[in-house]
Amino acid sequence: MARKLFGTDGIRGIANSEPMTAETALKLGRAAAHVFKQDARRHRFVIGKDTRLSGYMLENALVAGICSMGDDVMLVGPLPTPAIAFITRSLRADAGIVISASHNPYEYNGIKFFSHTGYKLPDEMEDKIEDLFFSGAIDSIRPTADSIGKAYRIDDAAGRYVEFVKNSLPRGLTFEKLKIVIDCAHGAVYKVAPYVFRELGAELIVIGNEPNGTNINHHCGSLYPENLAMLVKETKSDIGFAFDGDADRVIAVAENGEILDGDHMLAVCALYLKEINPGMNAVVTTVMSNMGLEETLKQHQIGVISTNVGDRYVIEAMTQQEILLGGESSGHIIFHEFTSTGDGLITALQIARVMVAKQQKLSTLAKVLKKFPQYIQNIRVSEKTPLEEIPEIVKEKNLIAKQLGSSGRIVLRYSGTEPMVRVMIESREELNMKDLTHNLVKALKKHLNGTGDHD
Repeated sequence: MARKLFGTDGIRGIANSEPMTAETALKLGRAAAHVFKQDARRHRFVIGKDTRLSGYMLENALVAGICSMGDDVMLVGPLPTPAIAFITRSLRADAGIVISASHNPYEYNGIKFFSHTGYKLPDEMEDKIEDLFFSGAIDSIRPTADSIGKAYRIDDAAGRYVEFVKNSLPRGLTFEKLKIVIDCAHGAVYKVAPYVFRELGAELIVIGNEPNGTNINHHCGSLYPENLAMLVKETKSDIGFAFDGDADRVIAVAENGEILDGDHMLAVCALYLKEINPGMNAVVTTVMSNMGLEETLKQHQIGVISTNVGDRYVIEAMTQQEILLGGESSGHIIFHEFTSTGDGLITALQIARVMVAKQQKLSTLAKVLKKFPQYIQNIRVSEKTPLEEIPEIVKEKNLIAKQLGSSGRIVLRYSGTEPMVRVMIESREELNMKDLTHNLVKALKKHLNGTGDHD
């Protein structure tokens, strides 16, 4: 079935425009309630959100849809996406729903689901929700009287999550000797992250913790770590962490201002985990991870399994192969020993843990990874025609692959959350990669109604 609603990370779009309207959210709530219903009992859904203005609108519409199917809703307010996964398990709920557009600007919003186990839904289950949404097969299901569901707030959800992430550290470990700067992106982590680091004893500087509904991700957070890097250096801090809007990912900044992405964090954590657990023999990454990461890990007898982009695909591979660590270069890191999805706060704690345990600066730890030169170009498009169906694009991609040979590679893919096509090339050798991709970018714009690009 052609996917009409769900992308690689739920449903996303401009708030109050399809598919992110109140009407769609209500129908989606009804469809999800029916799909998750395993028996005749009253089921329970956890709903959390980030700090976007449109969250109120979509939250109330989802609540109405779920309650209209005779199920109950537990509202936890603004909390990180991984917190909803945890709270869903903690409260023994039947499913969790997150209202967030992650790293996108405030005018966007999104809806994604977790099962009762805290894992994101497989494609097959999302297809069932989609099918019910469009078919109208449940339009006649209308509980009445006391069979209608109810909604209520869970006041201690934030405290539960704070304790949960702290428990990912060895008992007795503190950050009393660390000076840390965190950028909360005016997003979902703006309350819980300062609690966690202060309770662990860190000297803390906090920015991006004054959300107003429209400033989430606005020149702050993981997409704009430059300001954080300057502040880390100016304040002579040991480390900085920049979260995205829903805090399922994080970017680190070393004491010297060096910005470190998910590949760096995977390398640092993988080598440390291998040191304390010699049986740790593999890491899961995606096709967008730098080839230097695979080379580094193999030098330390750690294998690499690569998946499609999307942390749920990383998690699927980790579960199937019983692997403890995986992630994406964007900063989605999954520590499967502790959690079922990418968690920026747990990732930050684990990086700080390695620094304390090794008594080394992050810049020193990060030197283990030697990245290959990599170039990424994002082209905004108005349609997503299958790329393999456009001969000119296939031809240009093959020409680049031939020029790169065995010393490099090209990845060409649509974004699963935005109207963009991404071009990524990397090579062991320094090349003028912008010139190399010129004709390909030209073809992409021509055939996909591209409206511009940014590097």
